[in-house]
Amino acid sequence: MDLFEYMNEVKKEKESPLASRLRPQTLDEVVGQQHIIGKDKLLYRAIKADKISSVIFYGPPGTGKTTLAKVIANTTSAEFTQINATSAGKKDMEEVIHGAKERLGMYGKRTILFVDEIHRFNKGQQDYLLPFVEDGTVILIGATTENPYFEVNGALISRSIIFELKSLEKEDIKVLIQRALTDTERGLGAYGADITGEALDFLADMANGDARSALNAIELGVLTTERSPDGNIHITMETASECIQKRVLRYDKDGDNHYDTISAFIKSMRGSDPDAAVYYLARMLAAGEEVAFIARRIMICAAEDVSNADPNALVVATSAALAVERLGMPEARIVLAQAATYVACAPKSNSAICAIDKAMELVQSRRTDPIPPYLQDAHYKNAGKLGHGIGYQYSHVFKNHYSGQPYLPEGLRGETFYECSEQGYEAVQKQWLKKLKEENENG
Repeated sequence: MDLFEYMNEVKKEKESPLASRLRPQTLDEVVGQQHIIGKDKLLYRAIKADKISSVIFYGPPGTGKTTLAKVIANTTSAEFTQINATSAGKKDMEEVIHGAKERLGMYGKRTILFVDEIHRFNKGQQDYLLPFVEDGTVILIGATTENPYFEVNGALISRSIIFELKSLEKEDIKVLIQRALTDTERGLGAYGADITGEALDFLADMANGDARSALNAIELGVLTTERSPDGNIHITMETASECIQKRVLRYDKDGDNHYDTISAFIKSMRGSDPDAAVYYLARMLAAGEEVAFIARRIMICAAEDVSNADPNALVVATSAALAVERLGMPEARIVLAQAATYVACAPKSNSAICAIDKAMELVQSRRTDPIPPYLQDAHYKNAGKLGHGIGYQYSHVFKNHYSGQPYLPEGLRGETFYECSEQGYEAVQKQWLKKLKEENENG
């Protein structure tokens, strides 16, 4: 690095956002994530001993994935190289691998390759890295906000240790805000700023576990607030609310939050908890989830988990799906809430899904039994000559409109697929079927 490059780096560091300047340089400066960097944990010991192996850091934005990579860069004796998967091409990777081979061959020095947003690499790019990770040419550190088991090559996964980072706790965020206001070298300490307890609580809460969001907000507050007569900058609740007007939502329509939230929503309806169902519904709506998608999931839950215990649940859910398509937001939220709470409060039964699954399993596992001739279609020409329809007993001419004639193929007589529960309307169905059979047997 020549003098001009050095000066550019210094200038860049001074002018970079607070979240970047305040990034921890040692493990002791890292806030949160004690489940993976506590002093008795594997990652802590590996970094301290400079014995890091290939790892993938996975977690929401602002939780410290890049920070941990930078800490490793500051503590390791290996050469540290960084690329971003959103902009790096094959040529960039070839240059990294070429340099790593030279260092390892000439000086016996290892190379750590940090790939930010590794999920952005396509399969070909990930495959290119694989042999060099496998033979130790590079030690891979990947960072991703997406579930690596979905987005990263399985072979790379098998050669790496996955560390999941969690959203920071509110108290962790408060520590970082206070550090930002008092650090005179990398933070805002030179501005003479302070923050009220109420504003500190508010910012830490609204950041929703995202350190970057909180630090961006406090930096904006300090830089745009005029000094008071006492010469200091005071960050009040009013200032804080202006700097972070909307809670940061953890939601990616193609990622884990999408699947986790809809899973919690469905399980809340299935578990007869309308309050939880409405809460998860609100989270999805606030994050911009498609109302049609939510409506489809309510319909599925109505059929799968309520079934005939309350047949009206599917009617409500289906009507809701039609209504939200015609209304759109914000009115669709009311329709979805009505449908979700109805399904949540309805009596539950999975008899229908158990019936169809059992029947499909039997159909797929054994030969197809012939349909009894008297049930076969007798309307086409010459059907009668084949015996089709002969002997069929028309239900409506019998008592209770029930003939008692068997309808299953002969080889399946006595098989039961649909078993009514004692839940809701299914209890009525059960009693009615029992009555039909008893009265038919007694003549």
